[in-house]
Amino acid sequence: METVNYLLGYEKLKIIQDKNSFHFSLDSVLLPNFVTINKNIKKILDIGTGNAPIPLILSTKTDAEITGIEIQKKSVDMAKKTIELNALTEQIKIIEGDVRTYPLETEKFDIITCNPPFFKVHKNSHFNESDAKTIARHEVTLTLSDVLRISRKLLKNQGIIALVHRPERLVDILTEMRKENIEPKKIQYIYPKQNENSHILLIEGKKNGNPGIKILPPLYVHNEDGSYTKEIEKYFS
Repeated sequence: METVNYLLGYEKLKIIQDKNSFHFSLDSVLLPNFVTINKNIKKILDIGTGNAPIPLILSTKTDAEITGIEIQKKSVDMAKKTIELNALTEQIKIIEGDVRTYPLETEKFDIITCNPPFFKVHKNSHFNESDAKTIARHEVTLTLSDVLRISRKLLKNQGIIALVHRPERLVDILTEMRKENIEPKKIQYIYPKQNENSHILLIEGKKNGNPGIKILPPLYVHNEDGSYTKEIEKYFS
């Protein structure tokens, strides 16, 4: 059953969701607030856009043309309804298709964002009963290697790709970036609380960029009482 909710912390943005589909999470708020955006940005692509939370938030930060591509028809339908609900059809376009084969124009985008499936598939993989959630969480239809290979093709020279992922995949990400001539430029670790291990990694790379990486200060999500920290709350203001 589809429901209409306010996008996490964004009182002017509504999003359509379905309990049987993968719901957006804090990851989808962190990534568009992490990626480097300037006034020269003209075109942005969000890979695996789901029901379009990342394009929605990006629309509050830039006037650039935003395209979201999603392989699952149910998510595409919800994303299109969401864009219409927020009167953003002039800025945000949603495409139903497999980014590995869909004929997107080469070297077209200034920025690519992606909240990809986090988990590799192996013989002991435990899949969710929902195919939609399995595709969103596991590298069934889209791998990290796919994302970076495709991004190299679609990004303009010096274009940026920003990912939200898991810290345990950092070496894989760095290896694949360098393989595709994408130079890692910025990293930030996200922690549930102080004195706990990081559970989210934000990383940005630049196509044909010069060597040199910046490690941003750690970001803590919750205070000891479970409330959001001031650093997280500013994303919702």
